[in-house]
Amino acid sequence: MSQPSSSTPLLPRLVSSFPTPSLLWRTGAVLAAVGIVAGAFGAHGLQKREGITQENLHAWQTASNYAIYNGLALLLVSLHPRFAVHRFAGPAIAAGSIIFSGSIMTLVLARDRFRWMGPITPIGGSIMIAGYVALAL
Repeated sequence: MSQPSSSTPLLPRLVSSFPTPSLLWRTGAVLAAVGIVAGAFGAHGLQKREGITQENLHAWQTASNYAIYNGLALLLVSLHPRFAVHRFAGPAIAAGSIIFSGSIMTLVLARDRFRWMGPITPIGGSIMIAGYVALAL
């Protein structure tokens, strides 16, 4: 066993590179799949639920589409040699998409119990946008 030197950190880094291209790829694939499943549910099952309006269906479709778009974007980002390991862009796109789409879907399914989530949707959108802006910088 080697002796620690003055440059040896007290706590070793548990994750050498976050995010990894593999993590972004898998996150993108899951987001796209969830968006497709949610879209199918919205088109076939959601409209049969009591109290669902056309406005709810449109909001659900928007959330589903954004999950798909951002999932595909993460798949592409994971293939880029520089941006696949960008510490902010990929995680922000993923987190923003989950917050944005998830809050909309939660509001459609259980508005009465989760009304407080309404203001969270634009926060998710802002995080998502910040991730894309980080790619441009």
